[in-house]
Amino acid sequence: MHIEWSTFFIQLIAFLILYVLLSKFAFGPLFGMMEKRRQLVKDQIQTAEASRKQADQLLEEQKQALQQTRKEAYDIIEQAKHTGSKQADDIIHAASAEASRLKDEALKDIENEKNKAVAALRSQVGAMSVLIASKIIEKQIDEKSQEELVEHYLKEVGGNV
Repeated sequence: MHIEWSTFFIQLIAFLILYVLLSKFAFGPLFGMMEKRRQLVKDQIQTAEASRKQADQLLEEQKQALQQTRKEAYDIIEQAKHTGSKQADDIIHAASAEASRLKDEALKDIENEKNKAVAALRSQVGAMSVLIASKIIEKQIDEKSQEELVEHYLKEVGGNV
């Protein structure tokens, strides 16, 4: 195989000219486009990573907010239970006080009615004793003697009651 040096050099020069022309007009813009594409992909990856980090942070914040809300709800429920229990105790205490007051009033009313009944009984006993005494003696007693007799019988009746 025989090499023709003149053709070889012409082909080499043509190749170099073609390489220079391609590198100036084709490779430069092609590599520029590839660099732009690489930068775009890199930016998108960085943006996606930043978005993922932000989403993780928001998720954590939401978890903390949910936990705080649950704690507040639990505190509100506990406070409502405590308030309800306190109100129930207050109502029971008030009802007990009212029952005691009503009992005391009833005892006072009973005592008043008893005193009225004793007074009415005394007056009836006094009137009956005067009537009996007047029938026994069969004479009319004067007013002063009647009062003395009534007082005497009232003392006797009052001591027995």
